[in-house]
Amino acid sequence: MARSFEKYQKRRLISSYISVVISIGLVLFLVGLLGILVINTQKVANHFKEQIAMSIYLKDQAKEIEIDQLQKQLALADYTKNTVYTSKEEAAEIYKQDIGEDFMDFLGDANPLPQSIDVYFKADFVNEVQLAEIARDLSEKDFVAEIVYDKPLIALLNNNIKKISFWVLVICGVFTFIAVLLINSSIRLSVYSKRFVIKTMQMVGATKGFIRRPFIWKSVKLGMIGAILALLGMAAVLYFLDQTYPELDLLVNELVLGGLFAAVFLLGVLISWFSTFLATQRFLNLKTDELYY
Repeated sequence: MARSFEKYQKRRLISSYISVVISIGLVLFLVGLLGILVINTQKVANHFKEQIAMSIYLKDQAKEIEIDQLQKQLALADYTKNTVYTSKEEAAEIYKQDIGEDFMDFLGDANPLPQSIDVYFKADFVNEVQLAEIARDLSEKDFVAEIVYDKPLIALLNNNIKKISFWVLVICGVFTFIAVLLINSSIRLSVYSKRFVIKTMQMVGATKGFIRRPFIWKSVKLGMIGAILALLGMAAVLYFLDQTYPELDLLVNELVLGGLFAAVFLLGVLISWFSTFLATQRFLNLKTDELYY
């Protein structure tokens, strides 16, 4: 009978440890994902900014040397990420694919579509003021017919990026606070099951530090295991995102990612240590008859 009860107690203890590890791992995993999001918010925003193009439409009278000089000027400019030149023939071919029929059959040899240069900018220059200045400078050239870019989209994009960055930081702070509360609750429940053992050790003369030590060491080990599980999950998510969206270069900044992984690991250890310290201290300060409530 006693042996059966011991097995039951061991199963309860193991189940308690597993629940603590899973709780710590899941919470730290969510905090780590938010950390990855915070780190890469600007990178993702820059990626979308750099997809916006300014189209420079050229006059039919534009000379080849003028077009070459403009392309070289744009290539050397600080604001340019890359440029794409589209000739009249290429423009006609693209338009034909878009509408699904050859419109040149109706127009003969007269191709009404202009040649153009699409300019893609570095993210730091994608704002209303700087793009307006660039467009004004380029429009002063005699062979430039028109400059077109999506002004409302740029304004909307910049405003939304600011809002998203702010709320991501707020949510990250809230989740970190929730993580502390959840891990603390899990560890408190684990220590609660040993409250009579703690009081018995105290009654036979053990010091508070001696009593706390095994509980803290056990919780720290559980915190480390939970943190390692969270880090493995974060690594899997990062690998998947990098394979799916290689253009974001999520793994380029290894130092920052290493710092995030170290921070998540330390968070698991520190919260486990602090929560266990508080929980054991509480039961050490209780009177024996208060342990039943």
